[in-house]
Formats: sequence, C-alpha cells, structure tokens
Amino acid sequence: MTNLTNKVALITGGVGAIGKETAKLMLAAGAKVFLVDLKAEDLEKAAKELGNTNLAWEAADVTQEEAVKRYVNKAVETFGKIDVFFNNAGIEGVVKPIEDYPTDVFDKIVAVNIRGVWMGAKYVMPHMKDGGSVIITSSVAGLTGSPNISAYITSKHADVGIMRALAVEMAPRKIRVNSVHPSPVDNRMMRSLEEGYAPGAAIEAKKNFESSVPLKRYATNSDIAQAVLFLASDESRFITGVTLPVDGGMTVV
Repeated sequence: MTNLTNKVALITGGVGAIGKETAKLMLAAGAKVFLVDLKAEDLEKAAKELGNTNLAWEAADVTQEEAVKRYVNKAVETFGKIDVFFNNAGIEGVVKPIEDYPTDVFDKIVAVNIRGVWMGAKYVMPHMKDGGSVIITSSVAGLTGSPNISAYITSKHADVGIMRALAVEMAPRKIRVNSVHPSPVDNRMMRSLEEGYAPGAAIEAKKNFESSVPLKRYATNSDIAQAVLFLASDESRFITGVTLPVDGGMTVV
C-alpha cells in the first residue's frame, strides 16, 4: 500500500469529484491534507464526508493572487510544510464552435486552468524545502485535439507547458513535476460536456464517448486519484516531466 505518512498534501479543486477522491486516498495513506475550493460551504461539507482530523481547508479563488498567497500560507501555518501539491482546479467551459465561443468564457477558462495553475505553483514551491511532488491535472484534451471546446483544449495544452518548464526548473531542488491526463471521467464535468455536445441526448453522447475509449468505459474518479497517489509518493521518486494518460488507451488510437 502506498505510504504518505508524514507528508502534507495541498489539493486545489478539492470538492470536485477527483479532488475529493484523491484526498480520501491520501488520508488513508497517512497524509495530512489541505483542501482548497471556491465555496466554504462546499468545503465544509466535503470535510464532514471525509471525516478525518488530518484534514483542513480554505476557501479561495485560484485566479486571484492574494487568495492564492492566503491558501498557501494557511496550509503551511496549519501543517508546517507542503510536500505534495495536486494542482487540480479546473473548469470545462461550454461546447461551441470557435466563431460562436463567448470570449468571456474563454477568459475565465484561461484564468482558472492556466493562471490558477501557474500561480499555485509560484507560491507553493518555495515552501517545498526538502523537495516534493507537484501533479497538474491536464486532460487527454491536453494531448490531442477535439472540435468545439477550443478554450478547454488550449488551457490543457498550456498546463503541459507549465509542467515541462517547471520539471526542468525545479529538478535541482528535488521537486518533481508531472501532469495527469484523464479520459472522460464519470462525473459532473462529463455530464456538462455530454449535454453540450448533444442537447437533450446526453445518454447517446456518453455512448459515443465510451466507444472512443479502447477499454470501452469512462474512467472512474478513483482511476485518476490512484495515478495521482502514485505520482505523489516516493514510489515515483525518479519520475518527473511526464505526461501520464489515464485514459483506457484513448490517446493510443
């Protein structure tokens, strides 16, 4: 079993399905976990569900620099250090061709999925005094192309750029930086995208998405969380700069 005893993990997007499942696994592996998300009431509910004394949280907008400084400082004040940063907060936007894509939605996606990821790393990594692991949530959309979600795809490719730059920059400090690339995951985000691609026919859209995966199913939240757990642990101590697809073979074909 993966052992994260004596490690402190900070997770943004902490009340989302993947963030919360990852927190659950990390707590079970012995870590102290600090969750960040937008709304205090959602974080409080998640904390009650997880029911662990080694859990703390802070409500923050990851696009706002002062809020990022605050959540990082609160995590360090609470647990004394940060060993693992699951840089996971992200949004999907809408499904529209580029000529109809709302510019304000594009700007919001860039703010959360790129600026939020970059600033999180900027303020977390100075606290990783003894090395550490940063895991960025990208997507299969960060490795390939797909119609009508140009803003999301742009942001997830940019996350790979952040990861690769920081993997090299942080290597002398023994901080590993990797990205995970989920296929469609069976959670709220995909319900939104299914409806966006096929309004009123989301079930058919789900079948079409599943058929594009060689293993013929969506990922579960646990599938993604297990990969993050591995990258957070010392079991992956010689892995950095990697784009790790967790996609049932979707990016192979």
